Amino acid sequence: MPPWSPQVPVAVNLRRLFPTASFVGCGDVRTLFATDRSADCRPHSVFAVIRGTSADGQRFIPEALERGATALLVEQPLAHVNIPQCVVPDVRRAYAELCAALAANPARRLGLAGVTGTNGKTTTTWLIRSIMQAAGKQTGLLGTIEYSDGHHTEPARLTTPDSRTLAQWLGSMVDHGTAYAAMELSSHALEQRRTAGTLLDAAVIGNITQDHFDYHGSYDAYRRSKLRIFDYLKPAGLAVLNLDDAGSRSCLDEAPKRVVTYGFDSAADVSAVVLEESLAGSRFRLTLGVENVIVETQLVGRHNISNCLAAAAVTAHFGVSAHDIALGIETLECVPGRMQPIDCGQPFSVFVDYAHTEDALRRCLQSLKSLTRGRVICVFGAGGDRDRSKRPLMGRAAATADAVVITSDNPRSEDPARISRDILAGCAAAQPHVELDREVAIAWALRAAKPGDAVLVAGKGHETEQIIGSDRRHFDDAEVVRRVLTRTAIVPEPHHRTTACGLHCD
Repeated sequence: MPPWSPQVPVAVNLRRLFPTASFVGCGDVRTLFATDRSADCRPHSVFAVIRGTSADGQRFIPEALERGATALLVEQPLAHVNIPQCVVPDVRRAYAELCAALAANPARRLGLAGVTGTNGKTTTTWLIRSIMQAAGKQTGLLGTIEYSDGHHTEPARLTTPDSRTLAQWLGSMVDHGTAYAAMELSSHALEQRRTAGTLLDAAVIGNITQDHFDYHGSYDAYRRSKLRIFDYLKPAGLAVLNLDDAGSRSCLDEAPKRVVTYGFDSAADVSAVVLEESLAGSRFRLTLGVENVIVETQLVGRHNISNCLAAAAVTAHFGVSAHDIALGIETLECVPGRMQPIDCGQPFSVFVDYAHTEDALRRCLQSLKSLTRGRVICVFGAGGDRDRSKRPLMGRAAATADAVVITSDNPRSEDPARISRDILAGCAAAQPHVELDREVAIAWALRAAKPGDAVLVAGKGHETEQIIGSDRRHFDDAEVVRRVLTRTAIVPEPHHRTTACGLHCD
C-alpha cells in the first residue's frame, strides 16, 4: 500500500453507485472504507464477500464483524447475518468499482495505459514511462517490478495490484501531480475484474501465447481473459495490437473501433526497419504514420524493438512527438531482469532474463543466436505448482541453444527432479546438463563459457527470492552471476565496472 491516500476521504452511497443492486436490512449503505480482507476491516467498513480459488469469503464474515464491519457486499442475501447487505450480480466487479469511487475515481484524471500479453508487459510499461518523462510528463508505473506514483517507489507484490491497492496508488498519483501512468494487466487480474472502475486511455495486447493454463484451463479461456482489457477502455480510448503475433492479431475483430497496429510488417500503423543489431542494442527506423525517425536502443533483441513499437503507439496517442519518443527509448538503459547485461570484464556476454514461457525463452535465444559469434549457453528451470504442460515446450525452446543447463526455478512444493524430468521430455535430444542447485548450475555455465560466447540465465529475472517448499530464500540471479564471475579466474583481474543498469561488480 502507498503511504498516502486521497487528501479528502470520499464517502460513497452504494445505492447511488449500484442503482440496480438490492439491499437487505437497509435502504442504502454509506461508507468511507471497503475491503475484501477481513483482517483489514475497521469500524463502519464494508466487507466484500468474495469466493476465491481456495477460500470462500463467507468464512471470514465473523472476523470482519468483530473488527467493525457494518455492511456486506454480497451476490446472494445471507440470512444468517444480521447486518445490512448490498446484493450485486458480481461482487468482484462491484468491489473494484467501489474502491475506485472511494479514491475519487483517479483514473478519470490520468492518462492511463494498460498493457497485457504473455510476454513484454514490463518492458513496454517501462518504455512508456521513459518516453513520457522524456517529454516532460510526470508518469507513474504499476507492474511486476515496482509501483511508483511518480514520487515514491516500492517493490511490487503482484503484477497488477488488488483493487484497493490499485485505487490508492492511482489516487496518490493524482495527489502528487502525476499526469500519466502505465500499468501491467495480468490475465489473473483481468479475469478477476480487479481493474473494474479503472478506465484506460490505451489498451495494449502485446502477444498471446501459452501461460497460466493451470489457472485458465485452455488457450481460449486465457485469450478471453486478455480481451477483457477492452472492457475498460474510455469512450475515446485506443486499442493497440501487434500484427506480428497471431494471438494479438486475432483480437482485431473484437477490438473497439479505434485501433492502432504495430509490427515489423509494413502494413502496420507503427512499424520498424532494423538498421543495426548487436549485443549492445539496436538501431532502427521507426515509422509513425507519415513520420520517420531513427531510434537507438540499448535493449537487446528484436522482441524489444517490438516492445518499443508498442510504447511508441501508446505515447503517440498521448500526443508525444516522434523526436521525444526516440529520446525516451534511447534514455532507457535497461529494465531489471529483462535481457539485463552483466559485465564484470569477462570475455563473453551474460544476460539475465525473466523468460519463463516457451515463447519468451525462444525469442531471447533467437536474438542471442543471431548476434553471438560463439556459442549460446542457456540456464533455466520451470516453476513448481504451475502449468506443467508448458515445461516440455520450454525444454524444446531451450534446445535451440548450443548448450543447455536445466536447474531449479521456484520449485515451491514440487520435487525439483520431477520438474526437470518434465522439461527433459522436450529437450532430451539436446543432451542438457542437469544441476538442480541453481547457483551451482549458473557457475557451471559461466565456467563452460569461452570468449565470444553468450550465457542466458532465464526464468527469475528481477526476482530476489527462490521459493523452496514454504521457504523464501534470498536468491538473485544477477547477484549470483556477479559473485561467480568475480570470485573465480573467469575475470582476469579484480576491478570495478558499472553495468548498463548501474550495478557494480567488485
